[in-house]
Amino acid sequence: MVFLRSLIFFLLQLVITPVYTVISILTFPFHPITRYRIISGWALIMLWLLRVVCGIRMEVRGAENIPKQPCILLCKHQSTWETIALQKVFPPQVWVLKRELLWLPFFGWGLAMTSPIAIKRSKGKEAIKQLLKQGRQRLALGFCVVIFPEGTRIPYGQRGKYKIGGALLGSATGAPVVPVAHNA
Repeated sequence: MVFLRSLIFFLLQLVITPVYTVISILTFPFHPITRYRIISGWALIMLWLLRVVCGIRMEVRGAENIPKQPCILLCKHQSTWETIALQKVFPPQVWVLKRELLWLPFFGWGLAMTSPIAIKRSKGKEAIKQLLKQGRQRLALGFCVVIFPEGTRIPYGQRGKYKIGGALLGSATGAPVVPVAHNA
């Protein structure tokens, strides 16, 4: 049964994603926040499909502690799920991500339209400078900045080495820093 549900979800995602990519690209002339609101509809559709087709439900605790102004979200990266779910909990947002994700057909093209901070992880200090400059700009536009401080996916229950980018951005901008825990 799990295989069948997963297959149905995958096939629906395969049909919806290219269509939504075209919609995403057409949002180019709009203000970045307007673009985000349109493009993040894809994530809401995926969450709905995950609930209806796969039976995956989401529960948010501590929502009353979420700042009303743009903030920096430091989140554990365990799966693809949190990148989808966070869009419902903390809109509008941009991610700090490896630039190679923007090269993925369809998904990456739509992702590029959300104004991410796409860094080259091997560049060290240059990547930090880029994060600070673009992070400040995105916060000023009204976006939350999502950072996965371990820099990559880490399996549930394990801990990776934390990078300093999120702390530096918080210190440089004075924006609230919100740790996000989940059990995806």
